[in-house]
Amino acid sequence: MMIIETREDDDHALVAGLAPRGLRAADSPVADPPVLAMLCGLAARIRGSFTPASWLIVEDGELVGMCSITHAPKDGVVDIGYGVAPTRQRRGIASRAIGDVVAWAMADPRVRRLTADTATGNGASQQVLERNGFVAMGERVDAEDGPLIYWQRDCV
Repeated sequence: MMIIETREDDDHALVAGLAPRGLRAADSPVADPPVLAMLCGLAARIRGSFTPASWLIVEDGELVGMCSITHAPKDGVVDIGYGVAPTRQRRGIASRAIGDVVAWAMADPRVRRLTADTATGNGASQQVLERNGFVAMGERVDAEDGPLIYWQRDCV
């Protein structure tokens, strides 16, 4: 498993429903088309001032997920979100991918903290963050996503 920093041409391929860079697509989509379009638009905006903006999650030549920076980083705080194709979940892929993102953050002097949100009922995603040194800091309710747990991990 590896993460690959996305480029603009990757975004175009994803929005067109294609796996970029000659990768095979998982037998279930990484995300629904509107979600992919939103993530690619977000990456394009963030990429204007900060890179990497997102990563492809690849296993054995197959695109199985994505990890994205969800807001323009501010004061060294980088918020991430991630997803894995449903048929590839519960195989440790997200844990390994977030481990790679943590390793990147620890080596990048611009990053002092990673943050993420999980749905209160998403135990699998909570375990991914716990395995990678994130600590639950509290809960909040998002108008779009409902009840969430806020996580953070210091990188300095």
